[in-house]
Amino acid sequence: MKKTIFTLFLAAFFAFVSQAQQIHNGVMNLNEFSRPNKRSDLVIPDVNGFKVLKCDFHMHTVFSDGDVWPTVRVQEAWQEGLDAIAITDHMEYTPKKDDITPNNNRPYEIAKPIAQRQGVILVKGTEVTRQTPPGHFNALFIGDTDDYLTVNTNETDREAVMKAESQNAFIFWNHPGWKPGIAGSYEWLPFIEDLYKNKALDGIEVVNGTGFHMKALDWCIDKNLTVMGTTDVHNLISLSYDNSRDYVHRTMTLVMARDNTPESIREALDARRTVAWSSKYLMGKEENVRSLFNACVEVLPSHHSETNREGKTINYYRIRNNSDLYFEMERTAGNGPGRIVLYPQSSQVIAAESGQPVYSVVTTYVRSDKHLSVNLQLP
Repeated sequence: MKKTIFTLFLAAFFAFVSQAQQIHNGVMNLNEFSRPNKRSDLVIPDVNGFKVLKCDFHMHTVFSDGDVWPTVRVQEAWQEGLDAIAITDHMEYTPKKDDITPNNNRPYEIAKPIAQRQGVILVKGTEVTRQTPPGHFNALFIGDTDDYLTVNTNETDREAVMKAESQNAFIFWNHPGWKPGIAGSYEWLPFIEDLYKNKALDGIEVVNGTGFHMKALDWCIDKNLTVMGTTDVHNLISLSYDNSRDYVHRTMTLVMARDNTPESIREALDARRTVAWSSKYLMGKEENVRSLFNACVEVLPSHHSETNREGKTINYYRIRNNSDLYFEMERTAGNGPGRIVLYPQSSQVIAAESGQPVYSVVTTYVRSDKHLSVNLQLP
């Protein structure tokens, strides 16, 4: 009884102290309303010696048609575990010019100090905004935009993009399928072919926000272009993505870079070492998606064996997902479970005969009509 009374006394005492600490000069701080200052680290193992950087290279602010101040983009990215971002406001489209003085350098200048403090790489970028077709193009790793692109609407589309190329920008074609009702908007037009032949097209936005532009993935594979995944976010990320759902993340580009520097990111983009990640899905060139899967998923040696009624030896294996990615697999050949779901940073036990069952990873796309196929090694 004495022990119980003492315990209750301590609990009441500490509750009083805790409340007293929140009151100062007659003001009680209701700290339970405050959002914790924490980063949600996204865990993805190194791939073939490369670090997997989480990046979003297409975002807008009030300096074009976005709804937030540039610093908000950095804060969101840091909280959600991103390593690098680019603010890519429109050069030619400034609907808020009566309230915000158009200046394409300012978003980068405003966001840079907080990005440095938070350890987020900020790549300078812009969006070349032309009619559809041919469409919009993002230019990354640019310099001073005052003399970078003219906003003269009489300038031809080709000259606008080639001016970016003359500055050694990394250029990708944005959301080619966003206006499918307009003739030529979702086609490999002669204009696009001309940019491609003149090395003024480095990649294509395969995923924009919640839209998977499936033909764009095939173009990237067939033309050896970089696969990009971005949010193209205009509002707050929290108002655009329902992150309360399990395994759902904002769209991003997974960049396999030598280290966490702008120079390494640029080298990786030029080398086409990227995979688009949106919600539960991964889209990219087969070699990149396969390398990512192999780095994340492992099968441990059998820890138990049994003989079933048919006299076959059934082994028990633990299969582990060492990442925050999500993989759904359906067996297409061999013996083993018909379906395996590998939840982020988890493991499960499967029962199967030894062998190499073949699975289709249905949450991946290595072409518009093809999933990654993997052989599980079950010794």
